Amino acid sequence: MTTIDINKLKNDYPLVRDLVDLKEVVWFNPNVTSTDQGLPYVGLTQNDVMDAQARLQRFAPYLMKAFPETASTEGIIESAVVDIPQMKEALEKRYNTLIEGQLRLKKDSHSGSIKARGGIYEVLTHAEKLAIEAGLLTTEDNYEKLFSDEFRKFFSQYSIAVGSTGNLGMSIGIMSAKLGFSVSVHMSADARQWKKDKLRAHGVNVVEYEQDYSIAVAQGRKEAEKNPRCFFIDDENSKTLFLGYAVAGLRLKHQFETLNIPVDSEHPLFVYLPCGVGGGPGGVAFGLKLAFGDAVHCLFAEPTHSPCMLLGVYTQLHDGISVQEVGIDNITAADGLAVGRASGFVGRAMERLIDGYYTIDDQELYNLLSLLNKEEGIQLEPSALAGMTGAIHVSQAKDYLQGLSLDSQKMHNATHLVWATGGGMVPTDEMQKYLAQGE
Repeated sequence: MTTIDINKLKNDYPLVRDLVDLKEVVWFNPNVTSTDQGLPYVGLTQNDVMDAQARLQRFAPYLMKAFPETASTEGIIESAVVDIPQMKEALEKRYNTLIEGQLRLKKDSHSGSIKARGGIYEVLTHAEKLAIEAGLLTTEDNYEKLFSDEFRKFFSQYSIAVGSTGNLGMSIGIMSAKLGFSVSVHMSADARQWKKDKLRAHGVNVVEYEQDYSIAVAQGRKEAEKNPRCFFIDDENSKTLFLGYAVAGLRLKHQFETLNIPVDSEHPLFVYLPCGVGGGPGGVAFGLKLAFGDAVHCLFAEPTHSPCMLLGVYTQLHDGISVQEVGIDNITAADGLAVGRASGFVGRAMERLIDGYYTIDDQELYNLLSLLNKEEGIQLEPSALAGMTGAIHVSQAKDYLQGLSLDSQKMHNATHLVWATGGGMVPTDEMQKYLAQGE
């Protein structure tokens, strides 16, 4: 890898100075294009997402059996969209900024996490492939039959490995173990103890590292290479994970129709997605662009200590640069976002489709966590609050809105959707500590 001349980088890309100084920054992407122009660069299509949707549908009878709590949604793991009007008022007051339109929350926090969609999907895709190749399953079967000792015994001959800061490991670990796979989750130093404990309680082998996310991923990959029966789930480059996340777009469209929330040129939709390595938010944004086209505007939110996607896209170096190389420590309370080097696949695939990027300070994540609990009685983990300031940044960005020809009337009709990525599984005592930190 070529060494990076930091001083030259700071001169060529002035925003890097603020990133290095750990200042909160907002950057609207000047290279964003129309959806039709941007989508071909992703290398995946609407058909790929429909295929993923159909696979999850086939597995629904199995998931109802394996996770009885999904019975009410008929085996589909999906989360509610709720209005948060008190929080909107509190944010307007806190930042002295009027938010035109409605503020809503997508509660992936309470359906496992945003990672459930992609992580579970990739495990199911692998399981289906193995079972079909062994002649034990056809796509015409009722997949409920996978919930049996026969299949658990079959899957126990195979193993799955993943590197994670937390939530992806949770979804992959729990799902793999449930099917009968032997599963190892390689956890970075940022991973919370309760997440490791929960995984171990499900029979998952948790391997801990003193270093950050990229080391955990590299080690996980290395371990998997030694065993021909081990399948490595690659959070940095997996198109399967990406498609699992993308299904969210189709489902959100359906949810909005049910709730009578219009999305079109007169009723814009802004979506604020917390970003770690980029797979989750990238996949969701891809699905949203397929569902809503130019009427949806996606922004990625990162901690000031781990702004890897903003750094990569802004400098055009993508995964050729890490936050550590410019002198940022990558240590943040937002464990799910503690990633120093962004996914090169997602950065390049989505760079024309993401409207903007911004960073948020750790203490502010806690402050907002506490505020949301007070105003709406909703409890999230720190990472999940990263999207909460997005509507403030958009409301303050007059040039950006003008460039999109979004006047006050259209903004009055807008929906601001904060994607809450995790929090529902946090143990009570741990949540009390988060709340105290924000008081």
